[in-house]
Amino acid sequence: MPHDPFGNDLSRHIWDSRYRWREGGVPRDGDVCASWRRVAEALATAEPRHRHRWRRRFLALMQDLRFLPGGRILAGAGTGRDVTLLNCFVMGGLEDSMDGIFTSLKEAALTMQQGGGVGVDFSTLRPAGAPAQRVGGIASGPVSFMHIWDAMCATLLSTGSRRGAMMATLRCDHPDIETFIDAKRDPRVLRNFNLSVLVTDAFLTAVRAGAPWPLVFPEDGPGEGAPAAGGRVQRAWSGAGEPVPCRVLREVPARALWQRMLRAAYDTAEPGVLFIDRINRDNNLGYREHISATNPCGEIPLPPHGACDLGSLNLTRFVQRPFSAQASLDLEALGDAAATAVRMLDAVITVSRYPLPAQARQARGARRIGLGITGLADALIMLGLRYDSDAGRAAAAAAMSVICHAAYRASIALAGERGHFPYLDPGPYLEAPFIRALPADIRDGIAERGIRNSHLTAIAPAGTISLLANNCSSGIEPVFALEATRRVRVAGGSVREYRVTDPALTLFRTQHGNAPLPAAFVTAGELRPADHLAMQAALAPFVDGAISKTINLPADCGFDAFASVLDDADRLGLKGCTAFRPNPVTGAVLAAAADGACTAEAGSAEPQAPCCGLEREGD
Repeated sequence: MPHDPFGNDLSRHIWDSRYRWREGGVPRDGDVCASWRRVAEALATAEPRHRHRWRRRFLALMQDLRFLPGGRILAGAGTGRDVTLLNCFVMGGLEDSMDGIFTSLKEAALTMQQGGGVGVDFSTLRPAGAPAQRVGGIASGPVSFMHIWDAMCATLLSTGSRRGAMMATLRCDHPDIETFIDAKRDPRVLRNFNLSVLVTDAFLTAVRAGAPWPLVFPEDGPGEGAPAAGGRVQRAWSGAGEPVPCRVLREVPARALWQRMLRAAYDTAEPGVLFIDRINRDNNLGYREHISATNPCGEIPLPPHGACDLGSLNLTRFVQRPFSAQASLDLEALGDAAATAVRMLDAVITVSRYPLPAQARQARGARRIGLGITGLADALIMLGLRYDSDAGRAAAAAAMSVICHAAYRASIALAGERGHFPYLDPGPYLEAPFIRALPADIRDGIAERGIRNSHLTAIAPAGTISLLANNCSSGIEPVFALEATRRVRVAGGSVREYRVTDPALTLFRTQHGNAPLPAAFVTAGELRPADHLAMQAALAPFVDGAISKTINLPADCGFDAFASVLDDADRLGLKGCTAFRPNPVTGAVLAAAADGACTAEAGSAEPQAPCCGLEREGD
């Protein structure tokens, strides 16, 4: 491998500005290989035996850009700084009291100060207008407190900390759901948040039936003096292990609420949708935890105090004989790399610092990791397969199947060396839907030896690390532009422009000069929404976490076509969905440049809500 693996100046800038270790402004990493060595040495300290051998294997996997650890790992491992190596956290349950609210705010601030993004479920806060009897006041509602979180995040950003990223969730039956849905119609507010609605099966059933939908809150929340419109119902509320009695405060037509949700997403790109009952049914640890939030980009549904420990295998590095009739994906090498990556990510849990003790307990109790992929679209192009073809989806699914099964087998082997994760209860774990679908040898291995990690796969946006890896396509997203001008903010707030070319195009031109591009060179603007969903659905059976995926739609997409995307996402059994069309509130994340190329600001390459674009370091 050449000493400098970067094929463009933007990749080198990303390393130098985000991941290069500096002390007092003085570089400690002489080059990117020194950064790899620093990370490999730090993670190898978790190895009780053969530490030097594993350090070499970790180093080799990163040096070839085959495996890209999450941004916090690259930036923090081996530096000795008081930072976390975990990308993001879901905060603990939000207690409905002033003391509880501001304690949670403090915990979120401490988490972001150390580099972690946060997810917060605001469903436990009583609705606006409800009496706060202990102090004789009136509750202002969850959205009002979200503004305080947003200001805190902006303040941390102003101090030079890593750019904050937050996810706010609210139940679809919370009385303030309409306010939450419309919260980002004002482009000036909540800019550090992504918003997602926790959509339940019961709500979707009511939508299809055209039934009324009760908006409710637990009985001990609004107080005995709160008006009740229609009696009481039992609901599995956020923060409660079992269904609790809730007072019906009012009813709305379910279809009207769904349409309001869709219209807000159409107009502002938010909120997204989390099919929360499906998430909990499919959770490997559903026997001991209830999930009501995700990390900021949605690829890791997490319990209170849960953390995401992410890394991505770069599929472009596993393509053999690209752009030839013999092009293939080296699945054996991919499986071997996945096994080593599992060991690396498990080591992160051991060596990382944690902002809060509860986060350390949860991470070490479940040892959840999220091994995913990036460069999928470029790899398919090199293989001669269109992103929107059956053959392309089959190749992607085959790759993810190999990664998933290799990861589970590696985790079983690791459990044989070091013990299974502490929260393992083999009986219910083996009955989890995802585990039941695994090959028999994996299930037998778990039964005999246990498993080191409760969850093993997730597909993150992988935006910044994909830019680091020579601008390969990010996550499972299609290529957005074959050529682009990227405007990146640099020190002092100025902007620098970088001209970049998609690496598949660069390789094709190197091999074939100015020959016409094969049909496999398809970009996002040429794809139908159904093509995006079909790719996500093809990979979902091999992902025990979730998949961060943005369904890109043109600005002139009609509302009915937009609305059908979320309906189709539910029909396909996905855990969540975010659809994006350029709109007056968020604008267009990508815009055509005068020469026909694509222009993206701040290193952004995919349409995400502002706090979670590729500018964010956490992916």
